[in-house]
Amino acid sequence: MTQRVPLVVLLLCLGLMCPLVNGIFMDKLASKKLCADDDCVYTISLARAEEDYNASDCRFINIKKGQLIYVYSKLVKEKDSEEFWAGSVYGEQYEDHMGTVGYFPSSLVSEQHVYQEANKTVPTTVRNLQKP
Repeated sequence: MTQRVPLVVLLLCLGLMCPLVNGIFMDKLASKKLCADDDCVYTISLARAEEDYNASDCRFINIKKGQLIYVYSKLVKEKDSEEFWAGSVYGEQYEDHMGTVGYFPSSLVSEQHVYQEANKTVPTTVRNLQKP
């Protein structure tokens, strides 16, 4: 038993110096976004999903036809990319998803009510967990 202790300590030290887990790096969707404020925390509008959408990765949210979505920011479209908005689902029947913020294609929703203009251009940021 006492021989295992130094081995465990050695493995822990090596693990701290050389992390085994690296983050997954994904392409940025856009360099800028439109918001109502500098931190993109205020609701811009309320949108209704016209079609279902299944999220392709953790940056996106699933939406169902008819679902209401609070919109917080709109990515500024670049080149041939699709236009995405960031928001969270709304409504009692979607309670388990409420508060989850993610992107969804703007082409699949219609704005129902505009609360305030998205007139602040804010740069998007990438949080690197660890550089490769």
